Amino acid sequence: MFVFRIAFVSTATESTQSDQSRSEPLDPALVKLALAILVGVVAAILDLTIVNVAIDTLQHRLHTSVSTIQWVSTGYLLAVAMTIPVSGWAFQRFGARRSWMASLIIFIAGSALCGAAWSTGSLIAFRILQGIGGGMLLPLAQTILANAAGRERLARIVPYIAVPSQAGPVLGPVIGGLILSNASWRWIFYVNVPVVLVALALAWRTVPQTEINADRRIDIRGLALLSPALALLVYAFSEAGMTGGFDHIKVIAPLAAGLAILAGYCVHALRSRVEPILNLRLLSLRGYATSSTLMFLSGITLFGALFLLPLYYQQARGASALQAGLLLAPQGVGVAIGALGAGRLVDKIGVNVRLVALIGMVLLTAATAPYVFATAHTSEALLSVVLVIRGAGLGLALVPITTAAYIGLPRSAIPSATTGVRIFQQIGAALGTAILAVILQHAISANPHVITHAFDTTFAWVLGLTALSFVPALLLPGHDDQP
Repeated sequence: MFVFRIAFVSTATESTQSDQSRSEPLDPALVKLALAILVGVVAAILDLTIVNVAIDTLQHRLHTSVSTIQWVSTGYLLAVAMTIPVSGWAFQRFGARRSWMASLIIFIAGSALCGAAWSTGSLIAFRILQGIGGGMLLPLAQTILANAAGRERLARIVPYIAVPSQAGPVLGPVIGGLILSNASWRWIFYVNVPVVLVALALAWRTVPQTEINADRRIDIRGLALLSPALALLVYAFSEAGMTGGFDHIKVIAPLAAGLAILAGYCVHALRSRVEPILNLRLLSLRGYATSSTLMFLSGITLFGALFLLPLYYQQARGASALQAGLLLAPQGVGVAIGALGAGRLVDKIGVNVRLVALIGMVLLTAATAPYVFATAHTSEALLSVVLVIRGAGLGLALVPITTAAYIGLPRSAIPSATTGVRIFQQIGAALGTAILAVILQHAISANPHVITHAFDTTFAWVLGLTALSFVPALLLPGHDDQP
């Protein structure tokens, strides 16, 4: 059992400095850095959801089967899962600018090659290359900003990552639908090239070259255990979603192997004399342990719902892919409003991230409930308002949850902490999508003539999982935790 503790600065001088830093405007150099990082993050996040919309088109254009073409998405996700653990080490070993720009170069190379792909096999291979770069971008972005902002300004800078992270999956289907309606499928990959070129130019001018630890050795044994374990778990959950259950050998075998290797990594990480690729000892910090738990649960509810909502509009309400994307756009607006508001609220009230997170979760839960009772004739205007509220709840909750992960951490622990948080959310996202896919498939099979009832049942699970998050949220730092 983990012993929760949290290290707050208790001197009056540091408290005064913290209050002053919260009342002062952000340093223009920090804002420029955040905007430069934002461009690269947007490209990586939008890419995944744009490609998901294009799977059907790719299947027909490349004359292949669904089981084969789905590897365009699965291969990317596996590459991301295997690469995330390397990001913290790369930041420390090569510095912020070098590691960030190297990731962008790998991503843009993969994007250009995907656009030029001549077969299904070449496209899958190039997507894996693209996933290696894309898997590094988000954890590196979070690490760079957390390192530059420091604890006092972290809550105000987190929205620069939170907004695209949560709005991207909503806006991606819209952009993907527009591209596929007006241009060749190759442009779903080529569109990344000019965006990433801008990101590279901005990074060269604004991203600092942080201190390089040339002696920082990579935890080879840990990497050899953790990366395959994550890839096997993500693959198992993906297969569960496609096969409609967790009782198939294609799910059981990789799931059992992934869990066994992950257990081996845990033993190694707790005994290793070399700093592990993912430092499990950070879970002894209350803020980090609670944040990690909530990021795992948010991965389930957020990405599971983002899988479910487009299907609801398409299958239960007869919308096209583009129409479904447009109908989901209000949630992206809500996320932006909520995340920016959360940054200001956390900044004003200091370490009391619990209150802001709970407000966001109340909104998120309340705005999920209408989908449990929705019918094919429920007003789209009403559901759009509900999505704005749901998005605002997401933004309000995720900013303080992310901020809590860094409370009490020394700067040297930020890269490893960020890696861990991203891993927890990645596994939650894969698991959440699989669980809801299985529930929806069984519900449709049980009552195929009333498809809205199947979605009502599945949204009820989303509601229950969202409500479950209130339990760990009560352990987030609040005013009563201050000395």
